[in-house]
Amino acid sequence: MLAPRMDAAGHEPVLMDEVLRTLALQSGESVVDCTAGRGGHAAQMAQRVGPDGHLILVDLDPENLHFATERVAPTGLRIVGWQHSFSEVPRALRSFEPKPNALLADLGVASTHLDRPERGFSFREEGPLDMRLAAGESLSPTTRADPGDPATAGDLVAVLPERELADLIKTWGEDPFARRIARAIVEAREVEPIRTTTALAEIVRRAYGARARDSRMHPATRTFMALRIAVNDELGALERLLDALPRASDWLAPEARVAMISFHSLEDRLIKRAFAGLVRSGRAVDLARGGLVASEEEAQRNPRARSARLRVVQLTEPTS
Repeated sequence: MLAPRMDAAGHEPVLMDEVLRTLALQSGESVVDCTAGRGGHAAQMAQRVGPDGHLILVDLDPENLHFATERVAPTGLRIVGWQHSFSEVPRALRSFEPKPNALLADLGVASTHLDRPERGFSFREEGPLDMRLAAGESLSPTTRADPGDPATAGDLVAVLPERELADLIKTWGEDPFARRIARAIVEAREVEPIRTTTALAEIVRRAYGARARDSRMHPATRTFMALRIAVNDELGALERLLDALPRASDWLAPEARVAMISFHSLEDRLIKRAFAGLVRSGRAVDLARGGLVASEEEAQRNPRARSARLRVVQLTEPTS
């Protein structure tokens, strides 16, 4: 019997059919899910590789890792769980056997992070300005650009100079009103500390002014994304994973398939550039030219899938 695609809370993994079709998993293969989350993709991939296969689950959040492992366990295959940033996967796999035949990285934030106000990812309910993926634990140096950097979104909002705050929101949030938002944050924190998600969201909304009414998304969306990326060094982690692909023979099986799902243009540009370089050098074949997006039916059923884009390559030996 196939595992259910939704978990008990009704969360559905995005682009599931496209992932399964392009990875084309076979019985007995080994697969690594670099961002296990609640195990939605993993449960379906486990069905494909069967009880003779191997599944490596990786997640920075120990609670999600435990949940995903328990969800997949009834399939009977061999499961290994690693609490790591996905940037650590190439190093960890060098000593692992059998080498994975397929790799998946779904770069979206787990629904459980967004649904729990105490994690500080969502501006829709009041919570502390945290945004750390590691469930409130101190992050290791591998998950931040510098181990001395502030550990939470609240710390960044409290200490960054106005110019640096504006650059952060502009670069990683791609918000055209970044400087206006940064100025509003600095002015607000001079009056009282900004401690909650809703307080920050209201400051950003006021900075947008009348433009907030014309925006299709909440004005704070890009600011929150930028802070989350900064706190968890998300783009740095992705770059380290992508940089290891030209040496994939050290840690993946020959002709391994690599699939990555992005949710914003910053991630997608990095993946697109890295995959294109592999194809040009004869190290990979593109299995999803231009990237795959959700069908209209899935986008209606699962709004989170609307911004998702899947890119997939199959690794090869260079021709020269």
